[in-house]
Amino acid sequence: MKYLKKVTVLSLIILAMTTLNAQMTARQIDSLVLKAMHTIDHTVGFSIGIVKNGKIVHAKGYGVTSITTNQNVNADTPFGIASNSKAFTSAALAILVDQGKLKWEDKVIDYIPEFRMYNDYVTDNFNILDLLTHRSGLGLGVGDLMIFPDDSNFTIADVLNSFQFFKPTSAFRTKFDYDNLLYLVAGELTARVSGQSWESFIDENMIKPLGLQNTYPSFSNVLNDENVAVPHAYVNNAIVALKQSKSNPKMNGAAGGIWSSASDMCQWMLMHLNKGRYGTNLSKHLFSEQQQQQMWHMHTPMHQTSDPNSPFKSHFYGYGLGWFVSDFNGYLKIEHTGLIAGMASQVILIPELELGIVLLNNSEKSGMLNGLISYALLDEYLQLSTGINWIEMASGMQQQRGHMVDKDTETVWQEVDLNKERVYDKESYIGIYEDDWFGKVEVFDNHGDLWFKSYKSPRLNGKMHMHKDHSFAIKWEYQDMNADALAVFTLDENGKGKHIKMRGISRFIDFSFDFQDLHLKRVVCNE
Repeated sequence: MKYLKKVTVLSLIILAMTTLNAQMTARQIDSLVLKAMHTIDHTVGFSIGIVKNGKIVHAKGYGVTSITTNQNVNADTPFGIASNSKAFTSAALAILVDQGKLKWEDKVIDYIPEFRMYNDYVTDNFNILDLLTHRSGLGLGVGDLMIFPDDSNFTIADVLNSFQFFKPTSAFRTKFDYDNLLYLVAGELTARVSGQSWESFIDENMIKPLGLQNTYPSFSNVLNDENVAVPHAYVNNAIVALKQSKSNPKMNGAAGGIWSSASDMCQWMLMHLNKGRYGTNLSKHLFSEQQQQQMWHMHTPMHQTSDPNSPFKSHFYGYGLGWFVSDFNGYLKIEHTGLIAGMASQVILIPELELGIVLLNNSEKSGMLNGLISYALLDEYLQLSTGINWIEMASGMQQQRGHMVDKDTETVWQEVDLNKERVYDKESYIGIYEDDWFGKVEVFDNHGDLWFKSYKSPRLNGKMHMHKDHSFAIKWEYQDMNADALAVFTLDENGKGKHIKMRGISRFIDFSFDFQDLHLKRVVCNE
């Protein structure tokens, strides 16, 4: 017994020392963040929250909310968390499961009869889990042009009607391909089962119970918050503040609409680390531990190859319900990132260490900042002792990225320049074209220039530049993200435009600009 007692005491001492060593001081975190912000170009504002052992150990803002106001970011500054909203959507459905109002295996058509997928078998068997796990068989980011760029006029009815027109790229439930639209369906399902909008459900069942004072289910709700972070992008070799758009009232924010602060996200992480419990003595619960396990279960495995040279060892990787799931040096790692124009977010949970990290910034080009700081923090908190100088590594990566040339874009615009004096018959291309899910677009004469505009996505409009025979490069007026596109016409026997196929110009274009999925057919022509 004495020996066992000595071992127990020694174990407690070691545990206490490990816990002490694994805590970073506020000064260390400040130093790390400030050095990283100084190193990573185009950084405007940043906010970080860290929870450990059931407490908030750090929540602070750095930089400014906007380069036009120079107002300081603080721990309560709301940022767009983008796809980190997906965890709220899966939690909403978990609450409804706990309430007995639905089951995860229930068929979607039982709640949304007009829901149609690309064939009858998939439609009849598509269940609620399939909405959240990116295993539909559809391609990466399919249909995202209905929500990117923002300010579109698409409705949730358009989304529900769209899936039957997409061609699958893999067999149902066999492959991971990230999808946003099916989360919008999950938001609609939440509304139909609960009898209230997705936004209202999130507000009443999560935001208010957890006491989240600076969290909003849509940007329309955040308009009166003067502390809100403004998105910024690197446009024409300069950092610019982007116009913030109101939420589309005919959609929902289930895929990426929530705005939140570092301090509020700390409460969100603590609730998850406490398996759904919160409040004084953790006496309340948002959802059951069983539902927590369901959300963190790896429903869709993904191919993972462990890099033998990496200091972080991982052997499995996949997707749960609104979360990515992996092993990380022997620990379970739960995480997600989010990206919208001018905003980036990251949330990381290490449940066994009771550790949670949230990183928010309002500089799209500095998404590297989140990765740099998160790895440095994990290095410290997991006591990995990698010896890596993360600041120097980020600096080197940034320099390397600065030397990367977007040859595809460069080549296209060089070819445009060679053809700028070329004479062609504009009337051959002018007309209205329509895609089954994207709707109508128009090619028209705008003061002597050929112009392209979308009826339902008004920010997708711009001048068409002759590229090659029957091929035009479109420079969008929308430049918040790199999304310029090529439009290639097929002519009929009379020399009139019959079809348009499109693709993004840049190899670095965000996958949500899925121009390649459009099949535009002429419906009206000017004879």
